[in-house]
Amino acid sequence: MAGNSKRKGAIRKGGTKKGQTVGSGGQRRRGLEGRGATPKAVDRPYHSAHKRAKAAAKTSSAGAGRPQRKAAVEGPEYVLGRNPVVECLRAGVPATALYVVLGTDADERVTEAVQIAGDKGIAILEVQRPELDRMSSNGMHQGIALQVPPYRYAHPTDLMQQAIDSGQPPLLVALDNITDPRNLGAVIRSVAAFGGHGVVIPARRSASVTAVAWRTSAGAAARLPVAQATNLTRTLKEWAQSGVQLVGLDADGDVTLDDYDGSGPTVIVVGSEGKGLSRLVRESCDSILSIPMAGDVESLNASVAAGVVLAEFARQRRS
Repeated sequence: MAGNSKRKGAIRKGGTKKGQTVGSGGQRRRGLEGRGATPKAVDRPYHSAHKRAKAAAKTSSAGAGRPQRKAAVEGPEYVLGRNPVVECLRAGVPATALYVVLGTDADERVTEAVQIAGDKGIAILEVQRPELDRMSSNGMHQGIALQVPPYRYAHPTDLMQQAIDSGQPPLLVALDNITDPRNLGAVIRSVAAFGGHGVVIPARRSASVTAVAWRTSAGAAARLPVAQATNLTRTLKEWAQSGVQLVGLDADGDVTLDDYDGSGPTVIVVGSEGKGLSRLVRESCDSILSIPMAGDVESLNASVAAGVVLAEFARQRRS
């Protein structure tokens, strides 16, 4: 019985007339058509070459330094600890939220922080301790944190145009090799105090306007524009075309502060105490200015040197 059964789909021997068959609807023909060039291995997500290239790019970007604030969207900064938080709030550092751990002992610093935040309309959020632990690398937050949004930098071209439109001879400061945010904050404070129009810093290998710089500026960072230059040398050369004099500060200058006329449009270029001005920036300057000093002191802190020169130029402009 099994031998006489006809299994569905079995192949029959013998000739039978082949009937009309159903076509493929062009699928086979289209399957034979060309599909274009084969993508490179690095362009195929499933290929090991793509994965290696992606890992290499990630490593390269991690070591390339901090990206420009305008080139990438950065997250907020978190100021941790009771004293730093209170100092930032007192200095008027812009903040979007104050985090307080549930059950934290409310000493006078926590009480003052909550009071100031409430008066300024800053959101006050009570959170569990693990949430603040994630914001801190070492957990030393003392149960309180302040969220500060990224600083919004001006464009160098706009900064120069604002200085020209002010009706006064432009007076700006450019910082080269300054990596301490406290120095940056102190320079911002001096520029504002002596009637300067703004500060420009490099986008890379430079201190940025963080909460520390805000605090050191004593609130001047809220009133004085700070620009970020992708290439400081190129920015200085473009500014020179506007008619300003580029004056670099260095102990081995070719002219002293006593003999220099800073009443005209001027950009003071300040380097770090250790490295000084970089070669290309120094070569871009019209003059290298030294500050006469008595005694055995060879150099001044960058922010102090900038303050001394700004004070003298402000005196010349008043007279």
